[in-house]
Amino acid sequence: MTPTDTVPLPRPSREEAEDAIRTLLRWAGEDPAREGLLDTPGRVVRSYEEFFQGYAEDPSEILSRTFSEVDDYDEIVLLRDIRFESHCEHHMVPIIGVAHVAYLPGKRVVGISKLARVVEAFSRRLQIQERLTAQIANTINDVLQPHGVAVILEAGHQCMTTRGVHRPGVSMVTSRMLGVFRTNSDTRRELMAMLNRPSAATTHI
Repeated sequence: MTPTDTVPLPRPSREEAEDAIRTLLRWAGEDPAREGLLDTPGRVVRSYEEFFQGYAEDPSEILSRTFSEVDDYDEIVLLRDIRFESHCEHHMVPIIGVAHVAYLPGKRVVGISKLARVVEAFSRRLQIQERLTAQIANTINDVLQPHGVAVILEAGHQCMTTRGVHRPGVSMVTSRMLGVFRTNSDTRRELMAMLNRPSAATTHI
């Protein structure tokens, strides 16, 4: 083992996690034994299981089943407005936004629900938006090996809107372009045009 290697710490038990919540309640000035707070530690732990379920998922495995019968389809595949919920790793408060994920297939395509699941698997972890954007794009690129991948995320960060500078209504936009979306300006413009069109999901309801 090198000096930079770290040994993963053992995962605390549920009881230890609930005790930690009681400690935070006391630190905030509350009484964990108060009737309204008796079940709060258990509720918070169950919420964390949902918020951070992405640590138990393998995004590469999600993309492992692909389809080759595409009749030579060679145009952009875009899944837009994928709502995601994550948590800022600096303050552990929500990041809520939408993701747009596109790729230009090589020989294989993947079910569109799998793209949304990859977004969810990475977002259900402690994150910063820049890394989340890169992880989604890099994984799709590595597993599907398409001609190009584009990922654009737009999100509001409660670490900025509910604390600190208190600036509600501010959103952050990040993108990662790989392959032809990075090297070919015409392909990138085509993607931007697709993103700017009205969504059929809302106009046809």
